[in-house]
Amino acid sequence: MEWVNTTADTVEAATDEALELLGVTVDEVELEVLEEPQRGLFGRVRGQARVRARLRPAELRQKNDRRRRPKGQKSLGNDRSSSTGSTATATVSDTAETADAPATSNGKGARGTNDGGSRRKGRGAEKGTAMNNDTSDREPVDPAVVGDAAVAFMDGLVAAFGATATVTLDRDDTELEVRVDGEELGLMVGPGGRTLTAIQDIARVAAQRKLGDHDTHLRIDIAGYRERRRASLEAFAKKAADKVRETGKAIAIEPMASPDRKVIHDVLATEDGVGTRSEGEDPNRRVVVFPD
Repeated sequence: MEWVNTTADTVEAATDEALELLGVTVDEVELEVLEEPQRGLFGRVRGQARVRARLRPAELRQKNDRRRRPKGQKSLGNDRSSSTGSTATATVSDTAETADAPATSNGKGARGTNDGGSRRKGRGAEKGTAMNNDTSDREPVDPAVVGDAAVAFMDGLVAAFGATATVTLDRDDTELEVRVDGEELGLMVGPGGRTLTAIQDIARVAAQRKLGDHDTHLRIDIAGYRERRRASLEAFAKKAADKVRETGKAIAIEPMASPDRKVIHDVLATEDGVGTRSEGEDPNRRVVVFPD
């Protein structure tokens, strides 16, 4: 998994931006603080913080050596095995069954710097400190095998829900999307897409983590919900950009989950005359669109 590099006024803000780009939490990444702002005279801060991050790889669990020892042979120590690693989890917080665009509010004070509040424990704050695992001796897992495992899991889950649906895999190298299409699948999506988010998390554990995969990016879509949500967010983002260009004032979009914020950032990155940043703390973190 390649590193993501971000720059901001503070280490916390740069870390938040990196986590937002990856769509995960701090516990699921390897993080390096490359540079920290320096304090000058009169409390002024010079320079910016630079951070890089990537998804933390998962590791396979090693089996304990339980072979029977001959009588009289003393144990040289306790056999130990460990498994470390996390599944890359990107959550999506969507509007309830409809894909209505979120509301906006005037972004007073939106021209300020990013909110650098530290809300996560275990963040690497020392310059050049990396929370890395040695994974050079591990063989990569075939993405096709991961995809098949995810499809098998979703087939079983559809049956458990008592639904009738078809499960298909759309694969582009390490990008995997499992689609569930059928009728009366609203229960598997849930209010605001929260059930779908939970299903995606479990599917990643059942496929990626179980196989020790750390290279693929797995997404689950049910009844085309994510596609409709993305289209709605894209249209809304462009309307927000038009309003900012027309009024010359920043606006703050209602709080939303990291993947939804990423859609807003991506869409408006190609729009002239506006810029975006994220402010606040989850679950109230929001995108601010400002004149640029």
